[in-house]
Amino acid sequence: MIHEAFAVPMDGGPLTLGRQPVVMGILNVTPDSFSDGGDFSGVEAAVEQARTLAAEGADIIDLGGESTRPGSDEIGVQDELDRVMPVLDALADMRFGRVISIDTYKALVADQAIQAGAKIINDVHGLQRDPEIADVAAHHGAPVIAMHWDPERDTSLDIIDEIRRWLTKSIQIALDAGVAREQIILDPGFGFAKSFEENYALLNRIDDLHALGFPILVGTSRKRMIGNLLDVAPKDRVFGTVATSVLGYVKGAHIFRVHDVRQNRDALRVSSATLYGPPATGG
Repeated sequence: MIHEAFAVPMDGGPLTLGRQPVVMGILNVTPDSFSDGGDFSGVEAAVEQARTLAAEGADIIDLGGESTRPGSDEIGVQDELDRVMPVLDALADMRFGRVISIDTYKALVADQAIQAGAKIINDVHGLQRDPEIADVAAHHGAPVIAMHWDPERDTSLDIIDEIRRWLTKSIQIALDAGVAREQIILDPGFGFAKSFEENYALLNRIDDLHALGFPILVGTSRKRMIGNLLDVAPKDRVFGTVATSVLGYVKGAHIFRVHDVRQNRDALRVSSATLYGPPATGG
């Protein structure tokens, strides 16, 4: 079996992961993200984009208030809250109907976001920048996505071995804080402190990470690994992103974090039908 089945407990019912790919739509409410910085920084524009992502088939909306592109400036807790909380409040008021994850490494932001309706914490620092974020997750019973991002690693060592080593520490931080093992999702961190060659080695060998025993998220959308290969701008990297999503899926990944939901969802549905057979109704 290529896709191991998981039921991730969370408020409102478990997130079921397995053969059916789960698409996470990216909603950046930042002025400086690498691909769509400033496009959705106002509440009205952000809510409209959330609706668009949902209409295109996003199962999860990943809301982020701080850019992690190379060279971006870090912002304080209050600035991040000022960006994400009005959007969360607006989505709650309209009974949005999709799972929302909060893309943050700050414990206080995660705590406020979960109280405002977010269900999942997505931490690009794998719980290792602000370990109290794991306590927040445990307190609220929220799943965590722990991403690999280790600028200090020994680049002479095998990239997969290093990802496994680093994420094992993230897993232990979560467990020690009281996060249930079933609530941990891993993201190998495409594009984060990895070379062009390492990103493609990771994509080719992502199935080696299944030995850790957790669901895997793939986040390659519009990234430089695609742009450098194809020599195209971020918004012209849709087809390249779709290819990486499909390759990640056939290697057993479960969640796909993307800007372009419909294109990736369609390709992933075809991939699923190919591996496991189409739905009886054809839709």
